[in-house]
Amino acid sequence: GGAVLGESPAIRRVLDVVRRVADTGVTVLVTGESGTGKSLLAREIHRTSRRCGGRFVEVSCGSLPETLLESELFGHVAGAYTGAAGAREGRFAQADGGTIFLDEIATASPSLQVKLLRVLQEMEFEPVGGGATRKVDARLVLATHEDLPSLVASGRFRADLFWRINVVTIEMPALRERRGDIPLLASHFLSRDRKSTRLN
Repeated sequence: GGAVLGESPAIRRVLDVVRRVADTGVTVLVTGESGTGKSLLAREIHRTSRRCGGRFVEVSCGSLPETLLESELFGHVAGAYTGAAGAREGRFAQADGGTIFLDEIATASPSLQVKLLRVLQEMEFEPVGGGATRKVDARLVLATHEDLPSLVASGRFRADLFWRINVVTIEMPALRERRGDIPLLASHFLSRDRKSTRLN
């Protein structure tokens, strides 16, 4: 079964775009307020694409400090920083052949923005602390609830990176624009909670 996202005209339009772009492999930027289901939509893009057999890897960029986030994304070599005892594979490597979803992309630091730009252009990166260049074949889906064009205008987000990720933009409608979906979503979350309560 697919992700239950809704039946309202606003969501049908969103899913129509998903159907058209799922197999193209283009980078997708999902915008919209917090809680509108951006992560669910990213999973739907993966599920309906040719990459559905690969992994879906989700990273919340806003929840980790810069050094840890870079190592989380690109991996690190042993001794790359204090506490990095062994080498570690990053999330981009894990997403090889699948889809990587970067949430809260507006929080990326300037140095991380440069590295992301390179991954998008060359599909390659180095682990933190050096090491061999890794090639990766991953579909990128990114999300933000912030206004990226205004961050670009104020110099807080790289214009070249914005143009790279702004290939297809899907705006998730807020719940107030799709009130008819609320009962459907409520029953979906209730049944999901009941399942997880039974499992624990």
